[in-house]
Amino acid sequence: MRRPALYSSSRSGQVAEPQSPAAPGPMNAPATAASAGTSRFSRFRFSASSPRVLWGAIALLALLLGLSFTLQVRQGQRKLTQDDINAAVLKTMETQVMPSEYARAYDKILPSVVRVVSYVKKSRLKDEKDSKLAKATPRPKPLGPAVTPEAKSDDDDEVEHGVGTGVVIIDKGVILTNLHVVSGADRIKVIFSDGLESIATVTGAQPENDLAVLQAQKIPDDMIAATMRSTSDLAPGDKVLAVGFPFGIGPSASGGIVSGLKRVFRSPEGRQEMKNLIQFDAAANPGNSGGPLVTMDGEVVGIVTAILNPTSARTFLGIGFAVPIENAASAAGLPPF
Repeated sequence: MRRPALYSSSRSGQVAEPQSPAAPGPMNAPATAASAGTSRFSRFRFSASSPRVLWGAIALLALLLGLSFTLQVRQGQRKLTQDDINAAVLKTMETQVMPSEYARAYDKILPSVVRVVSYVKKSRLKDEKDSKLAKATPRPKPLGPAVTPEAKSDDDDEVEHGVGTGVVIIDKGVILTNLHVVSGADRIKVIFSDGLESIATVTGAQPENDLAVLQAQKIPDDMIAATMRSTSDLAPGDKVLAVGFPFGIGPSASGGIVSGLKRVFRSPEGRQEMKNLIQFDAAANPGNSGGPLVTMDGEVVGIVTAILNPTSARTFLGIGFAVPIENAASAAGLPPF
């Protein structure tokens, strides 16, 4: 029987030259395989025009496009370097005014600083005055009518005896101040930073360091106690801030440095000698007594207690003294650092 002619698939629609019939046998197998592969390829080309294949190709292209966009975004995100951070910090410092070290220390200690006011009765002042006059020059008793009870009531009025500063060291209302601020007072009043006023009582004293411990009867709801810091690493040249009420004005702040350590001070009257004091040059005047001496971190290292002035003016000439906070804390029964 005559075999049918084979056509080549290399040229579409072109009829190949007839070939001589092949002999049956194994040599005819490659021709058969080529024919089968040609048939499958033709079917694939025909099926590529179907809607499913077209939509699949569109989805594949969309996926590739999304991956390409993601890679571009990731490549565009550069990691921050230390130079970038430094440049940003410098830019911020150039465009914004930063608070000074002293301002930050003042803001931190301010909620713990209190005004301390002591009062005495007029009758006591009158008795003391009469006693001094009697010792100086004896005088006969004045003649005249007896003093009425109404007149005596005026002598029971209180007058302001002194103004100083205190610092809250325990948030239950425990306050450190100088003993000479409250010594001999008939009544003590403390005024907190938020304006709250309260009566206070003396609960402890350390006369050798001119320190007194007060307990306020009322305290603010958000009472904040000062942070105390050891003076073991304090050195001359360290910056410090003195906060208080000089001449009753304040709260006021004055900045300076530690001028020396372990200083000795004798009171003008020569009655008392205090040792192991911190010498500083931040301005301090009457009214600063009992106030905190703080570091640039706003931590208390001492209690301002005296100024050196050989004249009778009793004003600041450049040398002030503070009791180290270790001694001051022991007056309140707190453990040492």
